Amino acid sequence: MEKNISVFIVSDSLGETARALARATISQFENKDQWDIRRFPYINNIELLEEVLNDAKTMDALVLYSIVSDDLAKHAGEFCEKIGVEYVDLLSSIIEKMSEKSGLSPLREAGLIRKMDKSYFNRVEAIEFAVKYDDGKDPRGLLKADLVLVGISRTSKTPLSMYLANKHIKVANVPLVPEVPIPKELSNVDPKKIIGLTNSPEKLNTIRVERLKSMGLSGSANYAKLDRILEELDYSEKVMKTLKCPVINVANKAIEETAGIILDILKENGLTIIKDYDI
Repeated sequence: MEKNISVFIVSDSLGETARALARATISQFENKDQWDIRRFPYINNIELLEEVLNDAKTMDALVLYSIVSDDLAKHAGEFCEKIGVEYVDLLSSIIEKMSEKSGLSPLREAGLIRKMDKSYFNRVEAIEFAVKYDDGKDPRGLLKADLVLVGISRTSKTPLSMYLANKHIKVANVPLVPEVPIPKELSNVDPKKIIGLTNSPEKLNTIRVERLKSMGLSGSANYAKLDRILEELDYSEKVMKTLKCPVINVANKAIEETAGIILDILKENGLTIIKDYDI
């Protein structure tokens, strides 16, 4: 019977990166069941480190460590040399080479990958929120939103909601239609969180005609007629004045440009809803 080979994963954070690398490497060997991987997370002081390394010596284990702290990483290598434990430093040489190449100093902060993971999940949550509360589907979402966009059809409400969701902002949007009362929940939303969107009649006419054609419908339908568009714009202007919200004309503006204006407005209003999207 073949002897098991112990591998100690030692990290000053969770050690998931080192464990994933160890598993990927082990997959290159035939006898995968022969390997015994043990993970030791949050080893962030010399006493804990030496205790784990001494155990590795007792078990004749290979030590793989991903320690961000420069002093602790150096001590790990020196101590392994001293007690005769085989080891691989998974981070230090890479960090040093990247630092040399870039001329930048590394942060040496443990757990940054987990922060990136948190950033990812925050973004996914915001995107799911935007989908759930798009186009006034569920007015209850208005009170949960970081931002509420209002406007008539084809004023970029949905594209903006999705774009801002990628910056971790939970956006709900409400279509303004003269024949449909606005949801009562909207009156309970902080006006600082509401932004109105409008467009030029000519631009709306062009967009709506193309929209109808793409759906196989006649471009002369009432939806795209200039009189109808002007009626909707007049109605939306009255609603936005009642809501006392800022209004952005999206005509000839890219989504990114409009989103930038929205972010500036939120900042001016003192809303700190943009957390860690740029990590």
